[in-house]
Amino acid sequence: MYLRNYLRQFLSDLLTQKLRTFLTVFGIIWGTASVTLLLAFGEGFHRQVGINFKGLGENIVICWPARTSKDWQGLPHGRRVRVTDEDMKLIRSQVPQVARISGELSDSGTRLRAGRTTVAPQIVGANIEFSEMRNMIPDRGGRYLNPIDMGSKRRVVFIGDQLKKDLFGVDEAVGQHIYFDGVPFLVIGVMQRKTQDSNYSGRDEDKATIPLSTYQAIYGEEYLDNFVFQVAGIDDVEIAKDGVIATLARKYRFDPEDKEAVLMWDTTEMLVFMDAFFLGFRLFLGIVGALTLVVGGIGVSNIMNVVVEERTKEIGIKMALGAKKRYVLGQFMFETLLITAIGGAIGLGIAWTICAVFPQFGLTDYVGDPTISPQVALITTGILGSIGFLAGFFPARTAANLKPVEALRM
Repeated sequence: MYLRNYLRQFLSDLLTQKLRTFLTVFGIIWGTASVTLLLAFGEGFHRQVGINFKGLGENIVICWPARTSKDWQGLPHGRRVRVTDEDMKLIRSQVPQVARISGELSDSGTRLRAGRTTVAPQIVGANIEFSEMRNMIPDRGGRYLNPIDMGSKRRVVFIGDQLKKDLFGVDEAVGQHIYFDGVPFLVIGVMQRKTQDSNYSGRDEDKATIPLSTYQAIYGEEYLDNFVFQVAGIDDVEIAKDGVIATLARKYRFDPEDKEAVLMWDTTEMLVFMDAFFLGFRLFLGIVGALTLVVGGIGVSNIMNVVVEERTKEIGIKMALGAKKRYVLGQFMFETLLITAIGGAIGLGIAWTICAVFPQFGLTDYVGDPTISPQVALITTGILGSIGFLAGFFPARTAANLKPVEALRM
């Protein structure tokens, strides 16, 4: 019964004060759309930055054997640390936290020819786990290196997607031969396109990867340029790093505390920093959006104060005829919350439409796709509900506390 009376009163006011109601609702629409879009774009950007960074690999550490910087057990500093593929097997057996590991050799002086096209990309020698660590996923119809390729020292090559375009254009590459300084290699796979913001020797899209055993046989390289290992969980990275250094220190006789003997790039450190940075960034965007919504809420509160003044005599009549304080309070709270809900729903609809259309502009790789996640929707709803309640409560309380005799005189 009360709700029907409240709704009838609201519709009556709406028909008589169309412009005022529109402006009030518009303030809520603007604030809701603002806070939702700011949070959605912040979340989308954070996710895309993470995707771009993980194009290099997830939970990986890149290691470069260097020179010792400390004397150790009678041996001088300045000694070179040289590691081999056998050391990768030793590390795997000694450090259980290491889930995958691969040595790496590279060269950028080799000329590749396919038909009449000749390029000079970076040639990489690696093992079969390198693909999973570095997110180098084969496109349909192709594959990455396998144990037979490694054991038989096959002349097969896995190429990046951009290198494929440079050599073959739109033609099929898998099954074709390319020539490494005149030596034929069979293309067994092409990397799926991926976004990659970080690298240590060039982007994977421009590289050609061959079996490490084949690389060593052709170029006569024994010692690795670097090696990469992956840890299953980010909490075990520090333990794994210490274990790798300790294992190599025992074999090559250098101080395990010597940070210069094997240089390490722990990619997880950047991810931890980015998560903390974007948490603060999204909090900032949420505060800015919430303040915009507060401005709309202040507008609603002011309008409701005006409505109370305009309807003072009407309130006095209702109370003189027996209306309780809670009825008057409920009437104004109902109108405020209904205006807030209508404005909020329209604002969320506008924000959702913008988020749905935005990917069509092709900016995903740069700023990501804005996403209205359940978390964003919950935060927006919570802010909107709080502001709507506060905007209506004080004018409604003022109306409910009017004395009938004084209200009738005004």
